Amino acid sequence: MAEDTGRWGFETKAIHAGQEPDPRTGAVIVPIYQTSTFAQDGVGGLREGGYEYSRTANPTRTALEEALAALEGGRHCLAFASGMAATDVALRTICRPGDHVVLGNDAYGGTFRILDKVLTLWGVEYTAVDLSDLAATRAAVRPNTKVIWSETPTNPLLGVVDIAALAGVAAEAGARLVIDNTFATPYLQTPLALGADVVLHSTTKYLGGHSDVVGGALITNDSELVEGLAFLRNAAGAVPGPFDSWLVLRGAKTLAVRMERHCDNAERVVEALSGHPKVTRVLYPGLAEHPGHDVAAKQMRRSGGMVSFQVAGGQQAALDVVARTELFTLAESLGGIESLIEHPGKMTHASTAGSLLEVPADLIRLSVGIESASDLVADLLAALG
Repeated sequence: MAEDTGRWGFETKAIHAGQEPDPRTGAVIVPIYQTSTFAQDGVGGLREGGYEYSRTANPTRTALEEALAALEGGRHCLAFASGMAATDVALRTICRPGDHVVLGNDAYGGTFRILDKVLTLWGVEYTAVDLSDLAATRAAVRPNTKVIWSETPTNPLLGVVDIAALAGVAAEAGARLVIDNTFATPYLQTPLALGADVVLHSTTKYLGGHSDVVGGALITNDSELVEGLAFLRNAAGAVPGPFDSWLVLRGAKTLAVRMERHCDNAERVVEALSGHPKVTRVLYPGLAEHPGHDVAAKQMRRSGGMVSFQVAGGQQAALDVVARTELFTLAESLGGIESLIEHPGKMTHASTAGSLLEVPADLIRLSVGIESASDLVADLLAALG
């Protein structure tokens, strides 16, 4: 990286890291290098930057990777075509047939699906466990455990794990700790500083921030590991295009200001839901009664823009609520400027049905956007009846 970003604040890194003005034209925004290949000065004579083919590397993607590495406080970043592409490459780089993964028992349905339906066919084993319980986590570790895979906060139950403590368990086991930081974002939490080996993002979500791009990223300080990750990404072709990279880079510039508004609005929504006669439980790390509240307060700047809650009346009552909102759009995904509502059991986490990771049927998940907080609260209260 050309600049010494270590001295900069988060907001400055988001706008400047890896994003110097274009040396040829002076363009202050990184160009979209919409090209598949690059001219060479003779066979093997690569020009400045060493670019030859955009599956391997592209200048727009390089700028994104330098920016995300700076935001997470890491030395290396690889961008991917999706969060699941990043998940797949991470697991298949670290694990071999016969290896074992310890997975949080409140993991994203897609992560569970790729382990349970794909990697088990390849001979990888896994154990799902409550990673906030360190004794249970240690008990789940086997001699062949290579990865402890955790989200924090988790999707969709907003569980919180102590990253530093979990890093200690992974180190004892000789395993790598991978933290999915999609919900928190690097603005609220930096897992590498707490001992994680790899940080994963679905950049589709808060980093992109506008629901107009699909992408993923892995950030690490491990130079040897990043070589393996880069090899498999290139071999499998799991790369984002230049325009997708540019969209995520654009979104990351405003991450800090957006996250502050997401958090402000989420706190207003939580206040309105708490104590509502038709709401039986609100799940949000900012609540004092949340079991992970103290850990979240220690390792997160604020509690985030994701809120889950359960309603009286079971599954049908939850389905009725998600069907009645007007401002909260019924849709999967999260982290965009607009507010979304979904029923995890029937939507994002349907793949966990019948497993240890099955989510409650009366659960509703909110991605609280940056609209007027009073309008969002009114919309939810009307939907609740």
